[in-house]
Amino acid sequence: MCITSNILRRLNLTEKKEKIVRNLFWATLSKFVSLVGSFVVGIFVARYLGKEQYGLMNYIISFVMLFQVVAYFGLDNIQIREEAKMPEERDKIVGTTFFLRIGLAVVTYLVLIVWVCLLEKDSFTRTLIILYGFAIIIETFTVIRNHFTSIVWNEYVAKTEIGRTLIGAVLKVVLMLCHVSLIWFVIALVFDFVLLASGYVLSYSKKIDTMRKWRYDNQLAKFLLRQSFPLFLSGAAFVFYNRIDQVMVDRMIDHQHLGLYAVAVRFMELLTIVPTIIAQTVTPLLVDIRRSDVERYESMSRLFMNVTVAVCVLLALFVSMLSYPIVYCTFGQAYIGATSVLAILSFKVIGDALSQTSGQLIIIENLQKYAPIRNIIGCVTCIALNYLLISHYGIHGAAYAAVITMFVSGTLANFVIPAYSQIFHKQIYALCFGWRDVTNIKQLVR
Repeated sequence: MCITSNILRRLNLTEKKEKIVRNLFWATLSKFVSLVGSFVVGIFVARYLGKEQYGLMNYIISFVMLFQVVAYFGLDNIQIREEAKMPEERDKIVGTTFFLRIGLAVVTYLVLIVWVCLLEKDSFTRTLIILYGFAIIIETFTVIRNHFTSIVWNEYVAKTEIGRTLIGAVLKVVLMLCHVSLIWFVIALVFDFVLLASGYVLSYSKKIDTMRKWRYDNQLAKFLLRQSFPLFLSGAAFVFYNRIDQVMVDRMIDHQHLGLYAVAVRFMELLTIVPTIIAQTVTPLLVDIRRSDVERYESMSRLFMNVTVAVCVLLALFVSMLSYPIVYCTFGQAYIGATSVLAILSFKVIGDALSQTSGQLIIIENLQKYAPIRNIIGCVTCIALNYLLISHYGIHGAAYAAVITMFVSGTLANFVIPAYSQIFHKQIYALCFGWRDVTNIKQLVR
């Protein structure tokens, strides 16, 4: 993009900082386009399918994701770290990670098939789960995305992901115009993964080298598995407490209620763009500040958390108060039952802001070895609260559980971890007095 290049030249940044800013721009753009594109198309798909089938589709996605985390096994971040440390060993690291991911994916997919064949009574649901589950294997090509991330070349990954979003959106519109059944939309979701994998392979072949040079190393494989296991536990807990609510709503109530709940979740996913963009923009600056001036870092990290939380408090109040017109003007009258759920669930963005900002500080301050404890606490809390609250309050209970879980895992968990006590104090201050720093937001990007 020539416009981006011109802006970067005018900023007179060093080559290193320019690369970081460019990488950040493409990562943010990709996430924004993917979330907004999926959300907009999701509105039309939800209107077309209706509450019951839309609920079933979300159940299938959430159910498969609970298994999918095993195929990842926390290898992504370890691969990126090792490639950054030893770029000359690229083919061995990428190749070993790829073969490990393929093996884990195949085993996970077979377990998924056996599981649904034994426990899923409805044959149509069983077929859809097995069909969508094939995406677990296709997703192994994310090792290529990890490689581009390790060399700070997010531009090529972002272009691939944006292209996938646009092509996938057109395909789903065509399916609606052709008046097809739910199974074709599930096939389209799998095709999205195929498009993404193809884009990754093409980018790697054109910009890096041939995949034929990838090789497997047994000693490295053992090392990668040992290193990734704690991250696997943390990742599994995180996925569980972010997806188990939809599975439990479907199991404890029905597809129609999950369809309503899923609509509120879609809005919630859109709201999280705000703390994500702020965190991605400010984190590299905080890293540089901490290297040279610890005292200034403390001040700026407080400002970072205060501003992010304050902005998200305003956003939550706005969405909660206007939940009725928001749902009515997008998903329509059929999903109006989601308004009260959205009014509750919108406050989850505050907990997400606290979680994301504290998570970034934990990484910057090299305290991430305790991070899995937060997610495990969140997972246990989520399952227990959903079990208790859904049975009493239905989908509203699931919304309450989601909000409480986010605050417990992202904030209260820091209280019980001694190394995170200072971060916990910053979070409490941000909740109570963070609004005072909203006018100082410009200081974050100076």
